Amino acid sequence: MKRLNLILSLAFLSIGFQSFAQTNKETTVKIVADKNYTFVANTAMPMANNDISRVLSMMPGAQGGSTINLTGSQYDVRVTKDSVVAFLPYYGRSYSAPLDPSEGGIKFTSKDFTYTESKNKKGAYTIQINTKDVKRENYRFTINISTNGYAQLTASSVNKQPIIFNGYLNEPKKKD
Repeated sequence: MKRLNLILSLAFLSIGFQSFAQTNKETTVKIVADKNYTFVANTAMPMANNDISRVLSMMPGAQGGSTINLTGSQYDVRVTKDSVVAFLPYYGRSYSAPLDPSEGGIKFTSKDFTYTESKNKKGAYTIQINTKDVKRENYRFTINISTNGYAQLTASSVNKQPIIFNGYLNEPKKKD
């Protein structure tokens, strides 16, 4: 009976993990080459681990650790040839706070940015995006993309400690 439960659990987990990979190798190559994709965030990992772990462990039902589950949220970064639109939360230490609380997190639209792309021998991509026209502060995004569409985004700026987001790439929605 225990063996059957283990097999069923592993089967459900593998189905769940497969549903997150939204692209295959050809689609990943195409959308990265076209500079037209959306990074969808599933988890956030603040770099100020000790501080965040302490706060998270005090929350009801907390399990500790420093990974924050974002699955089901609408947090993403949309990249096109002419713009980068970010809508991400921020957990960690910020050295200057906005006067308006609705301006918290990593939320911006940038039309002036640098975009550098490199590919390793196994086909994985590393993309560097540096914004130049964000009102409060400019960001540096480093996106590591696997061949099957899984990605890791590291966001850093002068006024905040870096934060890492894990997620996947998605093709942009077609406009009717």
